[in-house]
Amino acid sequence: MEKQVGGFDWHSDQITKATPVTSSYRNTQNVRRFLQQHCGPDFKFDREFMAWVKNGQPKTMGEVAMEWKRRKKR
Repeated sequence: MEKQVGGFDWHSDQITKATPVTSSYRNTQNVRRFLQQHCGPDFKFDREFMAWVKNGQPKTMGEVAMEWKRRKKR
């Protein structure tokens, strides 16, 4: 896999709660592992949630995990 020049590599860079969601964001196995670690083994992507993640509003991966948990409490 090619390293993104000057950007975050969603495939291999370490993701933390402070990692900002950038315009280069991708749903990778690395992202899935992070979210399963922070949301639990039931974590799954769905279209509505992904639209929120990619809506262009500034957010961190910690906020992404918190939003997924909030949505699952409904």
